[in-house]
Amino acid sequence: MKKSEKTILWFDEVSRRDIPLVGGKGANLGEMLKVGIPVPPGFIVSAKAYFDFVKKSSLKAKFKTELKDLDVHDSKKLKRASQRIQAAIIAAKMPAETANEVKEAYQKLSGTHDELVAVRSSATAEDLPEASFAGQMKTFLNVEGAEKLLKAVQGCWASLFTARAIFYREEKGFDHYKIGIAVPVQKMVDSEVSGVVFTVDPLTSNPNRIAIEAAYGLGEVVVAGKLTPDQYLVDKKTLEIVDKKIVRQEFQLIRQGERKVSRRKGSKQKLPNQRIVELAEICKKIEKHYKFPQDIEWGFAQKKIWIVQTRPVTTIEVGIEKWEVREDVVDEKVLLTGTGASPGVASGPVKIVPSAKQIAKVKKGDVLVTSMTTPDFVPAMKRAVAIVTDKGGRTSHAAIVSRELGIPCAIGARYATSMLKSGEIVTVDGSSGKVYQGQVSPEEMKQLLSSLALQQSARKTATKLYVNLSEPEAAARIAAQNVDGVGLLRSEFVIAKIGVHPRKLIDEGKSKIFVDQLAEDVAKFCQTFSPRPVVYRATDLKTSEYRNLKGGKKYEAEEANPFIGFRGALRYIIDDDVFRLELKALKRVKNKMDFRNLILMVPFVRTVDELRKVKDIIVEEGLRRSSRFKLWMMVEVPSNVVILEDFAKVGIDGVSIGSNDLTMLTLGVDRDNEKIAKDFNELDPAVLWMLEQTIKKCRKLKLTSSICGQAPSDFPELTKKLVKWGITSISINPDVIAQTRQLIYEAEKDLVVKKK
Repeated sequence: MKKSEKTILWFDEVSRRDIPLVGGKGANLGEMLKVGIPVPPGFIVSAKAYFDFVKKSSLKAKFKTELKDLDVHDSKKLKRASQRIQAAIIAAKMPAETANEVKEAYQKLSGTHDELVAVRSSATAEDLPEASFAGQMKTFLNVEGAEKLLKAVQGCWASLFTARAIFYREEKGFDHYKIGIAVPVQKMVDSEVSGVVFTVDPLTSNPNRIAIEAAYGLGEVVVAGKLTPDQYLVDKKTLEIVDKKIVRQEFQLIRQGERKVSRRKGSKQKLPNQRIVELAEICKKIEKHYKFPQDIEWGFAQKKIWIVQTRPVTTIEVGIEKWEVREDVVDEKVLLTGTGASPGVASGPVKIVPSAKQIAKVKKGDVLVTSMTTPDFVPAMKRAVAIVTDKGGRTSHAAIVSRELGIPCAIGARYATSMLKSGEIVTVDGSSGKVYQGQVSPEEMKQLLSSLALQQSARKTATKLYVNLSEPEAAARIAAQNVDGVGLLRSEFVIAKIGVHPRKLIDEGKSKIFVDQLAEDVAKFCQTFSPRPVVYRATDLKTSEYRNLKGGKKYEAEEANPFIGFRGALRYIIDDDVFRLELKALKRVKNKMDFRNLILMVPFVRTVDELRKVKDIIVEEGLRRSSRFKLWMMVEVPSNVVILEDFAKVGIDGVSIGSNDLTMLTLGVDRDNEKIAKDFNELDPAVLWMLEQTIKKCRKLKLTSSICGQAPSDFPELTKKLVKWGITSISINPDVIAQTRQLIYEAEKDLVVKKK
């Protein structure tokens, strides 16, 4: 029987390709199991079972009646429609053949006696990069016995129509009738300690940090933000624990319910150092497999770490600069201090909301203050300018959704709901977690900053400081900082947002979708940063990444090592139709929208002949080098350095060093191979020689030189060397803007002193 025809699918039968059958959660459980991640055993009641249930019970007519002309922003009407639909689903009878198959699978999983299982909802459009609010559907824990399991499965089906789920689908444009729901059934992990891991720092978006939250007992209290967990920060490369925040835990959730935790035990570190490192290593492996930052739920039981869920992190937002606040100046204005969870500063009147039933009182511009948020709070959160919670960590619901919405959030402030009064004006700093009395104007905020922070943020340097960006939504926030432009605009994220292989769009006559979306997003960056330059790197997806797009498997062969496979300039030459779509979008931005700050950069050029052929295509599409349009080449292949003079003769205006690939190819180290990853070192003498030669040759050839790889963001000492060699610009991750500007300033100052 085909997988698509099955009611029951075991974890080892599915992979991430099976989201239409088993949803995001189910697909990820199977995928992790295949690559050796410790996942508790279980099976999935497929989405087919749900669709069969709806069809045989004639529920679709009920759905249409309740959802027709529904205003989802009217909380009361939305809630009533949701309750009526869910009641109809619960009341309907599950088909006998489905019920029997679920019972048989449960008996097989349990063995001789009924096991406790976790029953989770897994919507078929859930946990995708573009669809991400946490906690949409229901979860049932400690379910025991076949009859209770059947009720839990039907409860999960009903939760596809909770008020928050209906609201979310309407906001995201999903079709209510096409989205199904699968139900993973998994043996319960009786966790002694559990929690959440982000494989990127959720506050700063630093990709070199793994953020771990841990609490005694079952992890639902951490996910729901019902308590403030321990927080551990681990360096991703070295697996060194670089920071800890131990929080006293007053209660824990166990199978029998909530139980108090003694003061002595609650004040201790919840997870030992050895287990922190072990957990970080597992999560690093998961991220590497998915090639995208992950939000992971875990549990520790019987001396073993178990992974119970993973999904892509969808809240990677570039944080604003972290202001250093002078405590002696601001003490009198600080009302509360929690943990910074979503960067930004906003003022407004406090609205204390004890429960989701009262979210209607939150109006646009209010500061939402509550003990903790749940998915039911989302409509109110979208109206708020900032959020403050008593409890929760940086991976709690309030933190995740605030970052996705781009509003400041301070979590774990403990006494917010009792100390603040509804109606009083406060200012929330989402970076520091501080809540200030009154409305603090931008001028007053500047007065609260230390003189060092002010000096750093206002520095001017001869060496330009650019940023690496990808998300249009972050452009305005970063453009307001002390940066000279965008040194690397990654097109791959725009392509991923479209979600369809460009060749598929061409074959279906839908090329306009690609061109329109790309032009719109690139124009946002050009407009926001104008007149500062925006360096757009042409698409550099590898075949493995192209295959993950809709329709990708039809057009992309599997490659043993995509890093040195069909990518970059060669792809533009062989499959020039796709590249020409990209050029049409850029031409529209340059000519029709009249943005003169756009620079095109060609990645992964292996030979001089490749560059010449790519340039011919660019010219054929009407884009010619001039004072209004510059062409750069990335230096990623050693041949670029060795014969840079020959590449320059083809006609380019500048280069940007991709330190990640250049290091990999100089040292012969596959940076995705764990066994040899320790040898990947941007500070290796051979790599430093490559960097120095590139910069010095560019000076002789009168080309601009830049660097946009990860290295300058990670190694301050390298930044000083680059300035000394005479680099024109340095492009870094936004979380180190202030520090890097200061380093450049100091390096330039040293050079001036030495010349004297």
